[in-house]
Amino acid sequence: MGDFQLNNEVITRLVTQAGGIILKVVLILVLFFIVRAIGQKVIDRSFQSYQKKNEANGARIRTLEKLTKNIFSYALLFFTVIMTLQNLGVEATSLIAGAGVVGLAIGFGAQGLVSDIVTGFFVLLEKQIDVDDYVTAGSLDGVVEEVGLRTTQLRGFDGTLHFIPNRYITTVSNHSRGNMRALVDMSISYDDDINKAIQVLEDVCEKVAAEDSSFVEGPNVIGVQALGASDVVLRVIGKTENGMQFAAERKLRQAMKEALDANGIEIPFPHQVYVEKKA
Repeated sequence: MGDFQLNNEVITRLVTQAGGIILKVVLILVLFFIVRAIGQKVIDRSFQSYQKKNEANGARIRTLEKLTKNIFSYALLFFTVIMTLQNLGVEATSLIAGAGVVGLAIGFGAQGLVSDIVTGFFVLLEKQIDVDDYVTAGSLDGVVEEVGLRTTQLRGFDGTLHFIPNRYITTVSNHSRGNMRALVDMSISYDDDINKAIQVLEDVCEKVAAEDSSFVEGPNVIGVQALGASDVVLRVIGKTENGMQFAAERKLRQAMKEALDANGIEIPFPHQVYVEKKA
């Protein structure tokens, strides 16, 4: 009977201890989500206030905002794991000390992660890319949505979101720095008057430039660019505000096509001639 009571007391004590540990772990997790939500709101408000004072550096500020949230989340998660382990009876100090030995053992496997972080740091430090920049990184191109410690998120024009490890960003072409070039090649037939065609296109360029404020220079007809198999290629070049070059090129093509048609100037297309040989 005495042994039965003793066992009951031990079980009760163990259940009470386990319940206390579980309750502490739950409280730590709840605290983690609360602190993360509050921290992200504080970061949002801080950067919004800073952006109002520095509107010219909007893209750079958004990049740093996302990076700050990234670092905050990693740091908060680290402290949450340490606190949880301590409440489970695991010595955090000895765990961290042991992590050095384990880290040495898996160091070769973690080289990629270290390379990602270092490369990401220099990409940000050298201001190679910012959020909302249109860039080409390796074989991928798109708009930057986030620059993190480990990966950079690039949204392709087909809607695909690419997660690129930072170590693979060895060459970056940033298309969002400074004014952009709008280039349109327009073909006419060999039978048409080149000077007349150039004059018609010049008139179109003047009209489009007056209507479209995105042009900061030109557009102008450069002249004959190439002599093709069945066409004479005339080139038009202008400079537009950043990101507006594609819309400007589309507008120029339509206006030039309509003007050439109105003036009876042919835009050639491939022809096939069949010769029937009779016996």
